[in-house]
Amino acid sequence: MSEMIGKEEVNMHYEYDCTMTCAAKIVLDIEDQVVSNVRFIGGCDGNQKGICSLVDGMNVDEIEERLTGITCGRKPTSCPDQLAKAVRAAYEASKS
Repeated sequence: MSEMIGKEEVNMHYEYDCTMTCAAKIVLDIEDQVVSNVRFIGGCDGNQKGICSLVDGMNVDEIEERLTGITCGRKPTSCPDQLAKAVRAAYEASKS
């Protein structure tokens, strides 16, 4: 959860368990709607590093718009699609 220190909001650290992908988990930080420090646990190392670099500093809506619905082979989801789900879940958790 995020917490207030004085008037400054501290980033919320969030962990998301992936389903139906090579990556087992996604960890990230979120402040307001801005996502940073994304890391995948498992999966294709080079692709995951690329995705993490590309989305660093993007907001939740932008990530969802670009990544939601991407599939991997015959699977109905992918690591990018799971990231879209993770950032939305992190944002919703940060509001409570």
